Amino acid sequence: MSPPKITLIGGPTALIDVGGFRLLTDPTFDTPGEYRLPYVTLRKTSRPALTAQQVGHVDAVLLSHDQHSDNLDNSGRAFLAEASRVLTTVAGAKRLGGRSEGLTPWETRTLTKPDGSALQVTATPARHGPAGIEPLSGDVIGFVLTFKDQDTRPIYITGDTVWYDGVAEVARRFRPGVVLPFAGAARTRGPFHLTMDTNDAIETAHAFPDATIVPLHYEGWAHFTQNRDDLEASFKTLGFGARLQLLEPGIATAIRPPT
Repeated sequence: MSPPKITLIGGPTALIDVGGFRLLTDPTFDTPGEYRLPYVTLRKTSRPALTAQQVGHVDAVLLSHDQHSDNLDNSGRAFLAEASRVLTTVAGAKRLGGRSEGLTPWETRTLTKPDGSALQVTATPARHGPAGIEPLSGDVIGFVLTFKDQDTRPIYITGDTVWYDGVAEVARRFRPGVVLPFAGAARTRGPFHLTMDTNDAIETAHAFPDATIVPLHYEGWAHFTQNRDDLEASFKTLGFGARLQLLEPGIATAIRPPT
């Protein structure tokens, strides 16, 4: 099987093309603007590299959670209505309805093609901030993609999470060749981070020692407090910058595990 191709669209949104399947993470296609939530106003600062129309049909949307506009904006919600399948949290599926399917951590769904090819999607634990944040942040999941072709390594998409025991448990259960951490050190509720900061991204890279690290969720929103330069500098300083692959928005990029 050819290596996966990943296209960064913006923020947490990426198109993953692997094994004949097209998968989209957390769709955000709005132009810049503000989103008033009960506790904070989020501000989007950049346009997506591709429009929803340019992305076109996908086999499934992998939606880490639906309750925050920086992971599912207005145009993203419209995109869900056209998707064949939407895999998300149980609570999110109840709110969204339609084609949404709710998964609990470690629960699996299978995507199939008429030619018999198949891809398994396993929901993974995620914690959207420090211990105790759950009643405020709501449920979040990540995803691991596994393939019938034993030569193709899994792909791990963390979703909005910090480094904690749940991510470490993914490392104990799977050996992905590509890991997509949701970075940016998001900060809205207080002096703490809601997504991975550079320390968390480095911990994740150590937990998956033979994976290529392809961060998402570090640009495009005002509440992201760290960016690609911070990630690049941190990985370079610690001597494993070669394992970090930063994507150029809108460019489909083949991702290979490090040699």
